[in-house]
Amino acid sequence: MEISTSAIEEREFDQKVDFNLWKRLIKYALRSKKIVAVTILANVIVAAVDIAYPLLTRFAIDDIIAGNHPEKVLPFALVYLACIIVQGLGVMAFILGSGKLEVNIAYDIRQDAFKKLQELSFSYYDRTAVGYIMARMVSDVGRLSELIAWSIVDILWSGCYVAGIVVIMLSLKWQLALLVIAVLPPLAVICVYFQKKILRHYRDVRKQNSRITGALNEGIMGAVTTKTLVREERNTAEFREETGRMRRSAIRAAVLSAMFTPIVLCLGSVGTALALYAGGRSVAGLWVGIGTITVGTLASFISYSAGVFDPIQQLAGIFAEMQSAQASAERVITLIDTPCDIEDSAEVIEKYGTAFDPKRENWEEIRGGVTFEDVSFWYKDGEKVLSHFDLDVKPGQTIALVGETGAGKSTIVNLVCRFYEPTEGRILIDGVDYRERSQLWLQDRLGYVLQQPHLFSASIKENIRYGRPDATDEEVYAAARLVHAEDFILRQEKGYDTEVGEGGGRLSTGQKQLISFARVILADPRIFVLDEATSSIDTETEQLIQHAITKVLENRTSFIVAHRLSTIRSADRILVIRDGRITESGTHRELIRKRGYYYDLYTTQFRSDALNRIMKESR
Repeated sequence: MEISTSAIEEREFDQKVDFNLWKRLIKYALRSKKIVAVTILANVIVAAVDIAYPLLTRFAIDDIIAGNHPEKVLPFALVYLACIIVQGLGVMAFILGSGKLEVNIAYDIRQDAFKKLQELSFSYYDRTAVGYIMARMVSDVGRLSELIAWSIVDILWSGCYVAGIVVIMLSLKWQLALLVIAVLPPLAVICVYFQKKILRHYRDVRKQNSRITGALNEGIMGAVTTKTLVREERNTAEFREETGRMRRSAIRAAVLSAMFTPIVLCLGSVGTALALYAGGRSVAGLWVGIGTITVGTLASFISYSAGVFDPIQQLAGIFAEMQSAQASAERVITLIDTPCDIEDSAEVIEKYGTAFDPKRENWEEIRGGVTFEDVSFWYKDGEKVLSHFDLDVKPGQTIALVGETGAGKSTIVNLVCRFYEPTEGRILIDGVDYRERSQLWLQDRLGYVLQQPHLFSASIKENIRYGRPDATDEEVYAAARLVHAEDFILRQEKGYDTEVGEGGGRLSTGQKQLISFARVILADPRIFVLDEATSSIDTETEQLIQHAITKVLENRTSFIVAHRLSTIRSADRILVIRDGRITESGTHRELIRKRGYYYDLYTTQFRSDALNRIMKESR
């Protein structure tokens, strides 16, 4: 299925590498300070030993071989063996430390990102596809943790090693050292050029990866629709087009990365060749300008001049990886930094706490009065949904909302729940603007039953207990009995311990609806919302739910968005919503007597239901 870019929030990234971004990411590593310290120390030790090897070679050639001192062989061998052991222990320490660091970084970033996802309001999920979020939480975070834990460690080793080598080369023969260092400026120019190219292509790869993940998610979720509409060939072509774009960008990035490393290697070889030429002539006494050097010094110098480009070559590979990780980092940090559309004020947080640290002792009781005062609302970049809307609901009243699709019914109940806030005007709960209370204060006492209820991959009992983990088994059973769900539950193979499958896929829509009713009842809400809760179920299950609703709504303020009007005849007030305004209001009998829009809607639906019943009985 084709994904419209306009329907998915995906920020474009075109700026240069942001070092402030990397500072933030490195802070995740610094949360494990002991591991970082041990890893850094191990890298410094390994780099020092690597630097020492050519000096040992110089000593062996000039002192032992040329100086003819065989008695120094044993002490030299013992020192060399000690260096090998120390290096081996250092390598083991930094591999172990980097492995732990990678796991810890991924854990911390995902914790922060998941916490942010819990805080974000409904509008974020309206704009952002699930596949995009999954790509950031899984693949992008994985790439970042690997880079920080391993590549940054490699950069540290390389930096220590290169700095040490440069110092040693300058002390051995600064003239030769300058020949090698002269290669570095053109190398820097090449790095800057490749940085821009590789970064641009890798950003495109990450963007396409997110789109593909979104396409896979929707393809799997919509598999039945795909089959029934015979869309397999078209979907395959669209998916091939998406993956083709990613492949082309990935190939371009891979080609540039492949060119980058050999260029660095060639420049390194040029530097080594210059040092070998000048040093060889100096040993032979043919280049008086830089003086005479020993064979051992030349051998160690050549090792250093070749070795100084080994870590630079390694840095080239790391640099190419950093381009990809930069794109991943931008997307992950963007998720963590996403501003919440609905936030409590500092004063409210101080008194009532947050969703993660609530101060329940300061919470006032909710009686259930709800008032809309001159409320207007429109979604971002959208047209106005409600305009100067007024409504006063007394505690314990049942309000039914009917009207055409898009009239604003679901928007009204979402505003009541503070999933969105009024663009203009205010909403009062028990006479107080609900923005003067915390979000959790209100939503902790809400019960919300959707048209398509969501169950989690767990047992029936665990799903009912989801909103109240401390509820006893007896309380779970009582909630199920209250909504007439226990009969079908006990018919399951394992009763309340039956696994419902992903999204409740092993149960019918009506069964999932009854379980969701039981889950809400167990939480004992003061304000109850049913959003098209009976529009997708059979008549028999509807009768069960209707009986459940009658019991559930007793002494609770409730809002029912109704498709089947037979379920709202007993409502205290029925509101006909058209174009974001109340056009009719009253009880079922009052509206029928008015013979307006509600009368036409109800009689049409009644005749349709009667006809369907007759047709069913005649079969």
